[in-house]
Amino acid sequence: MLDRPALRSAGGQNGSVTSAGDVLVIGASFAGLFSAAAAQRAGAHVTVLERDELSDDAAERPGVPQGGQPHVLLHRGLVATQQLLPGLREELLAAGGVPLDTGDIPWLSPDGWLPTGVSAFEIVSLSRPLLELLVRRRVLALDGVELRTGVRVRGLSRAGDRWQVTCDDGGCYVADTVIDASGRSSRLPRWLAGLGISTPEPAVVEAKLGYATRRYRASRPLPLDTGVVVAATPETSAGALALPVEDDQWLVCGAGYGERRPDRDTDAFDRYLRSLSDPALADLIQLLEPVDEVRIHRQTANRRHRYDRVRRWPGGLLVVGDALTAFNPLYGQGITVAACQAQLLSRSLGRRLDRRATRRVQAELAQIADFPWAVATGEDVRYPSCSERQTLGQRLSHVWSQRVNQLAVGGNITCRRTLGGIYHMMVPAIMLFSPRIVGPVLVSLIRGVPPQGPRPAALTAIDGRSQLPTRGAGSSAGGHEADASPGPPVSPQPGL
Repeated sequence: MLDRPALRSAGGQNGSVTSAGDVLVIGASFAGLFSAAAAQRAGAHVTVLERDELSDDAAERPGVPQGGQPHVLLHRGLVATQQLLPGLREELLAAGGVPLDTGDIPWLSPDGWLPTGVSAFEIVSLSRPLLELLVRRRVLALDGVELRTGVRVRGLSRAGDRWQVTCDDGGCYVADTVIDASGRSSRLPRWLAGLGISTPEPAVVEAKLGYATRRYRASRPLPLDTGVVVAATPETSAGALALPVEDDQWLVCGAGYGERRPDRDTDAFDRYLRSLSDPALADLIQLLEPVDEVRIHRQTANRRHRYDRVRRWPGGLLVVGDALTAFNPLYGQGITVAACQAQLLSRSLGRRLDRRATRRVQAELAQIADFPWAVATGEDVRYPSCSERQTLGQRLSHVWSQRVNQLAVGGNITCRRTLGGIYHMMVPAIMLFSPRIVGPVLVSLIRGVPPQGPRPAALTAIDGRSQLPTRGAGSSAGGHEADASPGPPVSPQPGL
């Protein structure tokens, strides 16, 4: 088990206090670990409380029910974690993480196959339990960071100008700053209500997405080593992806909406993959050996708390990660947003935060989630199973991004790289309206969009067939035509 060092508590020895003071982080998932690293960089002594007992191996745990689903950092997240924890990328690769250029991944969009062999953005593919373990080891190796596991926080109260945190095990800890990184299950609204502070109801956009994932092993070299994506559309409500991970294994995930949500039955999982608009994933698993059973996950609603709008927000209390904004995991944004929020914390926690400074930082934390929230909810509201409907602005945004994606499918490299750069949070969304994008879009309104390119050759090698005519992911298995509309480009992986 991981060490559980003694913490400075209300009844213990506090010792000297740094300029950043004592910071207590609730939750040791990615948001909590990144926040701990950021606070330590700012000069704080950091205590992390985690309700799960954590083992020193890459094991799934109760507090992360989605742990068996695919998780990969977007490129912006990879850059951010490298800045927080220098050398982490090399450690991920040494542990078996698979480096992938997203421009090489066969990707069936609603408009057809995107061209491969286009240098784009790197990701490192590995299982969530291994990624979390490597991050946790790095953070716990930092001076002044302590972890206490098997501890469930019961409530918050003020202790003079500091915070007192009480736990179910009887522990009582005092800190200058508390960071809630406890995820979707955060009880902060209840704790604040106990302090007489009311908070608005969170915004919720629920598209009823469900995952089913099975782990496989490659016992021999494959003609495909980059993964493959078949995107869902509002017409099919069904998509899937496969990614290579450590130990010559693959994660194959079906992701469906509403009645198309796959279940854990293995035969039904195979039928689901065969029912998709392209047989690539069904063919791929024929070359792989299953390692375990199918695992499902359906807690996927977008949920956003607007703590930045609470006028009586107290000093020294911050909220990050899923406890602040939880995204549909399909778009792979959660870990990256948490890493970017931690970068902000590393610049903001160099001194103790009064109420005014705390409100400013909390507002900036919320702003980091603005664009990813717009991407996730703007795409989800297009599905018939969603609890909300598209606004006029979302419809117009979709029409524009649809045309840009059609040009990308037709071979426009600038459109392809711009869409990828925006999604990976490496370039601002305004670049969709740069002259190098607007020009081809206007020309296409006169001349039409270019024809789709061929199906990637690697997929032909898998199924052993001659090259097939391409059809977009919006086409059904029976070949019916459907609206070609990508919205924002789908992430190369699901997962927070």
